[in-house]
Amino acid sequence: MSVPVPRWLGDLERLLPIRSQFVLSGNVRDLAILEAAGKPVLVPLVRALWERLSARGYRFAVLHDMVDGVRVYPAQENLRAQAAEWLQLPRADGAAPMGLEALAQLAARVAALREARCALVLDYASRIARAPAGLDAAEHRFFVAMEKLAAGAAPVVPKDSTAADRSPRFNPIIWLANRNQDLPSWLTLDSERIETIVVPEPDYEARRAAGALLGPLFSDFDAAGAEAQARFAVNLADATDRMTLTALADIAQLAGGSGLGIGRVDDAVRTFKVGATENPWKQPYLRQRIAGATTTIERRIKGQRHAVVKTIDILMRSVMGLTGAHARSGGNRPRGVLFFAGPTGVGKTELAKTLTEVVFGDERAYVRFDMSEFAAEHSAARLLGAPPGYVGFDAGGELTNALRARPFSVVLFDEIEKAHPRILDKFLQILEDGRLTDGRGQTAHFSESIIVFTSNLGITVEDEQGRRVQNVKPGDPYEEVEARVRDAIGEHFKFRLMRPEILNRIGDNIVVFDFIRPAVAQSIFEGMLANVLARARAEHAIEIQLDATVSDTLRELCTADLSHGGRGIGNQLESVFVNPLARALFTRSPEAASEVRVTHITQADRVWTLRLA
Repeated sequence: MSVPVPRWLGDLERLLPIRSQFVLSGNVRDLAILEAAGKPVLVPLVRALWERLSARGYRFAVLHDMVDGVRVYPAQENLRAQAAEWLQLPRADGAAPMGLEALAQLAARVAALREARCALVLDYASRIARAPAGLDAAEHRFFVAMEKLAAGAAPVVPKDSTAADRSPRFNPIIWLANRNQDLPSWLTLDSERIETIVVPEPDYEARRAAGALLGPLFSDFDAAGAEAQARFAVNLADATDRMTLTALADIAQLAGGSGLGIGRVDDAVRTFKVGATENPWKQPYLRQRIAGATTTIERRIKGQRHAVVKTIDILMRSVMGLTGAHARSGGNRPRGVLFFAGPTGVGKTELAKTLTEVVFGDERAYVRFDMSEFAAEHSAARLLGAPPGYVGFDAGGELTNALRARPFSVVLFDEIEKAHPRILDKFLQILEDGRLTDGRGQTAHFSESIIVFTSNLGITVEDEQGRRVQNVKPGDPYEEVEARVRDAIGEHFKFRLMRPEILNRIGDNIVVFDFIRPAVAQSIFEGMLANVLARARAEHAIEIQLDATVSDTLRELCTADLSHGGRGIGNQLESVFVNPLARALFTRSPEAASEVRVTHITQADRVWTLRLA
């Protein structure tokens, strides 16, 4: 299998005759895949650099970092001795510490060496300056010296060059930095002789080639046929989008240690991402829960059959591993995405809680964010973590920290329309790539979670004068409610926010809840009243009975206005029954009978009272 030279490495090699220094930034701590001795191999970046430099006639390289100082590469005794003689290194065996002034002098000697081609690699260059925007005197002198060296160096033809290698090339200074901004900006901006090259994350073909090399670490790779091995490499490349080759090597190591075969690539990748060897989405008990989920959910969510069916469909799709199946690489997307829209108090948040109970056995095992708390643009730092260099960046973000702590979860973003539009942009990455990186550079993976958005969009809209008016009303047919709410949601994202791409990522997962209809309101009232009586029984060992006239009066009072949904029914029940009941029980003697009957309920001076018998 022929392996092309990575583009960043080819660019460096091509520019050696005209550039004296190179700043490599980005994915510099990763492995690289090269062809060596006629076969592809995975090697560290420094080794990849050296393979190409040596092919161009370079005899050795000098490596430097702030911990070990300088050392000669490759670590051969004859090369160390020659380098020590030609470059006046402190000693010829192993590494030697070196200060910035001595390092600048060494760089000048490397650039001017005529005995042989060589290079100086400044590893961990991001750690040379403690604050690139505020250099101390020694750091400033060092970087100025390197800038001056870049401008004054000349390409050389070394004395040991063969007739076929007489073209002049620089002895380059190569900086390996995490980010360009880790070095003073003026160093690269003001010098044409310093080339900046970004080392990108490996592309699909590089990951596929790496998969072919790492396959033998999986337990049954060698026994599989050529077709199965090729399919494995493709599956690994698909499942590791935007991951490094180092991550792929770690995944293969984990798979080998866990005895995973090539058919369990997804399990190996998930183990690397979230640290869980077992996949809750494939457990038999979850299929049993989902099979009976309709009954469980409809005990708590009344009159929202369409929303219940849509939610269960998402769960079934997640369990069957078909999320994102229409796309080539949908394995990194969240397990499911739901956008619950509709009037207030109809069960949107309650359905998210019930969904959590079905999947994880505990409705409290969900992660909730009230997006009204993130209406300001600067609040993104709280949700996602402050950028590097800002106060608190090392604490990470509330969202990313929560997902790393609980990767298998339902993540609820309540009242999403109240969040600042800049924060909404982050959801593009979550919904498409299933990942988010905080200010510390740590990545949270959403590939094992279900994302739920709730919104009241479309219930009211602005008229021509900018006033809020009702768009849908409790008496409207559900088909009309759904159509108007969907249209309003589309208009909000497409024209008000100018972000249709967010709506496109959500797709057809918008679930419009209906208003609470009178028949459903009766059922909700009965359930709430039963809860009140059960609480009184549990707290005070009192059995409370209601006369039929009292029950009818309470039902009529609590269900008269359904504009606030089930929450409005509960609020009214609390006002007309729970409060006067608590007052009556509070003044009642502890030795009184354990069974009472509510015979009357009346209102006087806007205060409700009831009579116990």
